[in-house]
Amino acid sequence: MDYVAGGEERASGRPACVFCDLPSQRDDARTYILYRGQRAFVVMNLYPYNNGHLMIVPYAHEASLAGLDEPTLTELMTLAKRSQAILEERMRPQGFNLGVNQGRAAGAGIADHLHLHLLPRWVGDTNFMPALGDVRVMPQHLDETYRLLADGFAA
Repeated sequence: MDYVAGGEERASGRPACVFCDLPSQRDDARTYILYRGQRAFVVMNLYPYNNGHLMIVPYAHEASLAGLDEPTLTELMTLAKRSQAILEERMRPQGFNLGVNQGRAAGAGIADHLHLHLLPRWVGDTNFMPALGDVRVMPQHLDETYRLLADGFAA
């Protein structure tokens, strides 16, 4: 819950932000950061909708696309394209969802820091568990997915 709520405060008095704090931890394998760009980074979602669910996150703490400069927007899409290519090579999905939820009303779990979701999809990848049991079944552990994708980003 701390991941989503971000209840602590920083020295600045502003609430803590997981997306601002992750890159400063400098332990990419533990934080599941796959790639660090100049203006954004690629990280695995700790609470994925599907195996290989990635997020492309700007370093800038902005809540909307309108608050980001053009070079940051360009890098977000460039990293989304690169991430998709790596997912295609390593996981062989049959499709993708790409999305940005801006604001709580739009479904943003962390509304104060914009991030782009990239989800690999396979025909039949959903099952009854989310609908009936409020549970997601992940056939691959996050550590295993990280190892599978990290080599692609290192290249």
